[in-house]
Amino acid sequence: METFIGIDYATWWYLVVGAVFSGYAILDGFDLGAGAWHLFFKDEKSRRVALNAIGPVWDGNEVWLVIGGGALFAGFPIVYATVFSAMYIPFMLFLTFLIFRAISIEFRSKEPMKWWRNMWDVAYSLSSILLAVLLGVVLGNVLQGMPLDANMEYAGSWLEFINPYAIMVAVCTLAIFMMHGAIYLIMKTEGQQFDKMNRHVKEAMIFFIVCFAITTIYTLIYFPHLSDRFKNNPLLFIVPLMAFLSIANIPRLIHKKKYNFAFFFSSLSIAMLLMIVAIELYPVIIISTGNPAFSITVYNGAASEKTLGILLIIASIGTPLVVTYTTFVFWTFRGKVKMDELSY
Repeated sequence: METFIGIDYATWWYLVVGAVFSGYAILDGFDLGAGAWHLFFKDEKSRRVALNAIGPVWDGNEVWLVIGGGALFAGFPIVYATVFSAMYIPFMLFLTFLIFRAISIEFRSKEPMKWWRNMWDVAYSLSSILLAVLLGVVLGNVLQGMPLDANMEYAGSWLEFINPYAIMVAVCTLAIFMMHGAIYLIMKTEGQQFDKMNRHVKEAMIFFIVCFAITTIYTLIYFPHLSDRFKNNPLLFIVPLMAFLSIANIPRLIHKKKYNFAFFFSSLSIAMLLMIVAIELYPVIIISTGNPAFSITVYNGAASEKTLGILLIIASIGTPLVVTYTTFVFWTFRGKVKMDELSY
């Protein structure tokens, strides 16, 4: 088995895919969260400011989703095929809402009529909320496992993805994105809208902490196997500890009005929570709820070693370019929103 600094290629690609999806959750998470707050703004100016806060970056953030899907398909084709077959309906709904969200942002400012803009405002906000929920549904089903047969194909019904745990994770995902988005809007707005988001961010933090606590307790009671790796290797406990401290630090930073640091720790919290998921599952990617022998792992679900080696070379070249581009865009459009004739 080919290795690089003592880690096999399949595990390296598992880390790459996890890092890319974490990047997507952090970057698209705040603009989905901002969209979820959109209907809380009642006047035209506030809604335009909120849209223009994400305007320069929202489509670039979705690049990470495309890269993540491509990385999963290239490195773990069996995982890609099984997950997309099992949850065909959620993914088709996800793409539908992704399209509606994009056209809502672009079409809203094309006509001045109030009914026109209100219609696209509703479409934009609902699409943002449902996208966050669908991401949580997928994550919840991956965490609890799926019924797979001996060929590692999905053996359940098309409605099994709707279950209590998936819904719980979905609501928790929406909650953390709304908190993340509220912090971002605080960083980008001024005046009354700034004051309003300061109030809303406190509501979002309470919403997330309650959802997170309930979901964590439910997981420990009904899916205790997900904590086995932490029990077997106490050193790994530092990861959930860091996640907890990161989440706990956000209200303190908001209270001290250190919003940039609050946004950093909100991003770190998302990354750490997804890292916990990765540790809980490894080396399994898709747990078979029927026969554990049918589970898909980083080894039996991976592409050939030669393919993985080539992919790692491509990733080592492409990742710095994407990170540089993303950093450049955010640095260019830093600061408060300034409206002009080209604004949404």
